[in-house]
Amino acid sequence: MTILYTVIVAFVLAFVLGVLLGVFKKFFYVPVDPTVEKIRSVLSGGNCGGCGFPGCDGFAAACAKGLAPVDGCTAGGVATAKKIAEIMGQSVSVEQKVAVVACGGSKEHSAVKGEYIGIKSCAAAKQSINGTKMCAWACIGFGDCAEACKFNAIAVKEDGIAHVDAARCTGCGVCVGVCPQKIITRIPAAQKGAHVNCSNRSQNKPSIIKNCKSGCIKCGKCERTCTKNAVHLVDGLPVVDYALCNACGDCVNGCPTKALVLV
Repeated sequence: MTILYTVIVAFVLAFVLGVLLGVFKKFFYVPVDPTVEKIRSVLSGGNCGGCGFPGCDGFAAACAKGLAPVDGCTAGGVATAKKIAEIMGQSVSVEQKVAVVACGGSKEHSAVKGEYIGIKSCAAAKQSINGTKMCAWACIGFGDCAEACKFNAIAVKEDGIAHVDAARCTGCGVCVGVCPQKIITRIPAAQKGAHVNCSNRSQNKPSIIKNCKSGCIKCGKCERTCTKNAVHLVDGLPVVDYALCNACGDCVNGCPTKALVLV
């Protein structure tokens, strides 16, 4: 009989709770804007935060109210932006971007300062000893960027620096924000041209050569070599104007330290 009473009581409680949930759902129901639902349905679902809002739900709600641009979902890229624009009755012109790591300071090229025994985090190493390598601008290599990436598009390899898988990268920019060295940038995904694989802005040429074999030595040869006037030294580093660059490779071939690469 005890078991029977227990089953009856459990059934009654379940029934009462079910009725109460139904009542609460009816009285506390909050209508959802159908536009928000439509926008949310076309988003990537990565909840990466690259849009600047708390996840996909937050972006969808803001976009429906006109508080976020239709091309704000950087993870979704061009296709998602066009779908959102169609939902909102707008037109949009979007350029897909991809992350790149501006550093060639691998273990082979930039020596480490010594044995690091602190927290295995780029941010921690940056704050405690200003990075682990002789070059103060080099990729620290503990993978804060890889941990933050929701799309498994960036990883630190055996050479000690982060590498981006362009096929997986959505250009959301989350890795750009978490890198304490500020050496990750975004460039047009469809662009073919020269990329500066160095972030060292020091003007001390002997120090650059000593600390990294692949560092930019500010010689300006790339600027002088470019016949399209697409490369200019700005604050000690070459800056490529992709609107003018035709990917001829002259600046890359002429760079004495191979700090310039074709992407």
